[in-house]
Amino acid sequence: MTIDEIIDFMQDLDGVLAVRPGPDDGSPEISWGDTFFYYSPDGVAPKTTQPFATIVTKNYPGDERSRLDRPDTFRVNIAAGKEAFVDRTGHAPREPAIDDDPSVTDAVMAHPVYGSVGWLAVVNPGQRTDTATCDLLRNAYHLARSRYERRTG
Repeated sequence: MTIDEIIDFMQDLDGVLAVRPGPDDGSPEISWGDTFFYYSPDGVAPKTTQPFATIVTKNYPGDERSRLDRPDTFRVNIAAGKEAFVDRTGHAPREPAIDDDPSVTDAVMAHPVYGSVGWLAVVNPGQRTDTATCDLLRNAYHLARSRYERRTG
């Protein structure tokens, strides 16, 4: 899967806003080139809600173990929720993880930084994980949409 294929998949879901920070929008330079997905049926980036999925194209401070500084490497990060997290990893988010190598490509694993809060990650999703990645993204979308609907009544 390419970054553009993932963005297209996400934008086909009703109410998804894909935010792609760049030099002219006032966003921090570190976020340029990355993509943040929100459930936002009004098309406005929420100020008090975190994205339910992201695509990052570089290492962030304290999050270098995925080695996103390799050419053509990116990571899809997914707020999977506890049930999907347990299903994919075999343990609860707050339980100690098996010592996964977060730089492995085309594998679903606990996010190297946010796994303890139920996030999963896939570096360069490919043939082994493209279906799982789409399923997890769709599930994260439904969770975000449900949260939005509870908040807004």
